Parts: sequence; C-alpha cells; structure tokens
Amino acid sequence: MSKETTTSKERRDRDDKFQSFQRPHMRVAKVSEKGRRYVDYKDTETLKKLLSNNGKILSRRRTGISAMEQRMVARAVKRARFMALLPFVTTAV
Repeated sequence: MSKETTTSKERRDRDDKFQSFQRPHMRVAKVSEKGRRYVDYKDTETLKKLLSNNGKILSRRRTGISAMEQRMVARAVKRARFMALLPFVTTAV
C-alpha cells in the first residue's frame, strides 16, 4: 500500500469544489441612509426586509446597521408583532 501525496495545488483545486461554511453577507438597507431618525413600527415593508424567513430579526452583521439602529429595529419589530402587523413566526407547510 502506498500513500499518494497531494501537492498544495491539487489540494487547493479540490477545496474549491466544496462549499465553504462562510455565509455571504446580506446587506439590506441602512436606516439612516434614507434620512430617517427612527424606525416606525407601522412601516411593515421595511421591517419585513429585516426579518428572516422564519420571522427572526436579522443580526447587525447581516443587515449592516449600527447598534443604535438595531435596537430601534428590534423595538419596532416587537411592537409590530404585538399589534399584529407582523407575525411572530411563519408557518412552514
């Protein structure tokens, strides 16, 4: 039995075929770029862009918003859920 040695080029070519575990950054739209001072809970179209398919609030890393804007988004989403403008979770059928 002989072991085959692989060169770094062969290893790199093989690694390119497989999927990496790093997700692509999904930048939505910054809130402050649109000239808004706060996030309105009644603006459900904008809030839906900041939610995942399951209804979770996307992280700052995925959306590209600041910490203060993330807190405003979280507060607005929670208010919209309470007022039944947004669902708490989406049903997968």
